Amino acid sequence: MADYFTHFSCLLDVGTPENAARALNLYKKLSEEGASEKPPSEGFLLSIQLEHGGTKLWMRDDVTGDPERLIQFVKRYAAEFGLTGRWGFQYANTCSCPRLDGFGGGAHVLDLATGETVSWTYTDGWLAEGLSDEGGQA
Repeated sequence: MADYFTHFSCLLDVGTPENAARALNLYKKLSEEGASEKPPSEGFLLSIQLEHGGTKLWMRDDVTGDPERLIQFVKRYAAEFGLTGRWGFQYANTCSCPRLDGFGGGAHVLDLATGETVSWTYTDGWLAEGLSDEGGQA
């Protein structure tokens, strides 16, 4: 039986160590909301990176993660603490066994001031679609 995973690792600069500490409270609240979902969200891990002056949050998967939960967190945090600029991350979908269509990934860019998606891509089905346009087989 194959196991499927989503991996990511990214930073969010929140400006001050105080903002970073406040992010932990928002993260805890969002994690509690995710735990109450049926099925529960895989979520993600969050820590403050002291080697970056304590102003950057390191967000990553723990075995597997939920990119949508990560995006929700960043949007809520940015709105609550007035972040501006762009932020983005990329992720990889992997499989524990060789499987057709078992691998892929994507990337997402947000405008922190508005919470709007600037750009995104998702590779699920992209290869099969590209090959079928050329008359090939996936």
